[in-house]
Amino acid sequence: MTRNRSLSGTIPSMETAHDELKDNTIIIVLGASGDLAKKKTLPALFGLFCQGFLPRDVKIVGYARTKMDLEEFHKRATSYIKNPDNDPELAEKIEQFKALSSYVSGSYDEGSAFDNLNKHLEEIESKYQSKECNRIFYLALPPSVFISVAKNLKEHCYVTRGGVNRLIVEKPFGKDLDSARELLGALKQYWTEDETFRIDHYLGKEMVKNLLVLRFANIAMGAAWDKNSISNVQITFKEPFGTEGRGGYFDEFGIIRDILQNHLLQVLSILTMERPVSFAAEDIRDEKVKVLRCIPPIERSDTLLGQYVAANGKPGYLDDETVPPQSVCPTYAATTLWIHNPRWEGVPFILKAGKALNEAKVEVRIQFKDVTQGIFKDIARNELVIRIQPSEAVYLKLNAKTPGLYTRAIPTEMDLTYKRRFTESKIPEAYEALILDALKGDHSNFVRNDELDVAWKIFTPILHWIDGLSGQRPRPVPYPYGSRGPKELDAFVEKYGYRRATDSYTWPVTNLASL
Repeated sequence: MTRNRSLSGTIPSMETAHDELKDNTIIIVLGASGDLAKKKTLPALFGLFCQGFLPRDVKIVGYARTKMDLEEFHKRATSYIKNPDNDPELAEKIEQFKALSSYVSGSYDEGSAFDNLNKHLEEIESKYQSKECNRIFYLALPPSVFISVAKNLKEHCYVTRGGVNRLIVEKPFGKDLDSARELLGALKQYWTEDETFRIDHYLGKEMVKNLLVLRFANIAMGAAWDKNSISNVQITFKEPFGTEGRGGYFDEFGIIRDILQNHLLQVLSILTMERPVSFAAEDIRDEKVKVLRCIPPIERSDTLLGQYVAANGKPGYLDDETVPPQSVCPTYAATTLWIHNPRWEGVPFILKAGKALNEAKVEVRIQFKDVTQGIFKDIARNELVIRIQPSEAVYLKLNAKTPGLYTRAIPTEMDLTYKRRFTESKIPEAYEALILDALKGDHSNFVRNDELDVAWKIFTPILHWIDGLSGQRPRPVPYPYGSRGPKELDAFVEKYGYRRATDSYTWPVTNLASL
């Protein structure tokens, strides 16, 4: 029997009952005066508010050390909410959003400060019709205060009478395996795994979520998704700017902790995991952990490190006054991972990330093997490219006959560019999608504790080498600000079998006369 049109393509296992918070809910943003809250968390809450996705009569409470009055908080909270055309409807929404937001200042380590916060929350809750009280605590905070805040929230602000408490935690979750375990262990003393939502905002990105559907809803994709067809895979993150005065923070963590160990590894796990039993949260996360456990720690020989230097009128990394002089912290890293299981044995997965490069881009590039030789001479390989940002797209590079009387194969593509194909759609911000998931109690797109543990096992040896904890620190190779990355990069990826496209391929239009 065919399904109703409105139901076709739905995913029943994603619609399983969670404890969705529909009313009597306060969202407490800790670190409300900081950049993350101002640029990401509060605008995402505003986006959900405008679309009617927040619980009924929700209240938002900001908490931070900064002393400021309500007017100043409202000014900061809405400073990244844009209304360029002075749309009166949007202006009205901004005023409504301000009206449901309040602010409490206090320290992160004194119980009495959290008692004061709790008093403010109870004041709001005293107006509720029913006894049920739900609190979501969003930690937009540096990791140095995670534990004291988690402890104080549990001891002073935890609702015990008929309601739900949830804790949303931002990365970084530690600096290596031991510190991550220490952090996990400390949080676990106060908050259960079910109450904890560890955000990796890449899991909220539209194209990363799309990977599950692309892979498991298409027979054509699934058939070629293994070592028999695929030669190599590259997952690339490019940023066109340097540390811009944030060098002190960056120098402590480096590009691997900032991007590879979390964002790119999450993309890798979804790209390579086996088909889950269902799309329920634990089934998806079980498969991700299973594939990550097949990856051994990264070898030094499978690593290329770079650091940008001044070029094109832009300063080098060491020219940033917030960076320690003579720092050998990499701002570019390419590492190759291997998955020892029957599906992926022998396929190199190259994760690349860098700052101060020639463009802003995050993409997955899957290069297939050569076609059997004998008919065609020097024919281009097929590639499936999934562009995560900007301008979301999926395109398959394939060979087709040149139009006309002359028979020759040239590379072209089947192109699904979202903004051309789905003209009316607005792609949500990753943080909007993830906060909504946390309100629903859906853990699918959050990082489980054992997943985090396995991820650190893969990267910790290489990080200890870079930090000088196991022998002499490696010196990153220099690359000019605004370039594609280190000049050694081409040789590095070719070592793993990557073949660059032929000259006859040009995007987006091919002029046959020039071939």
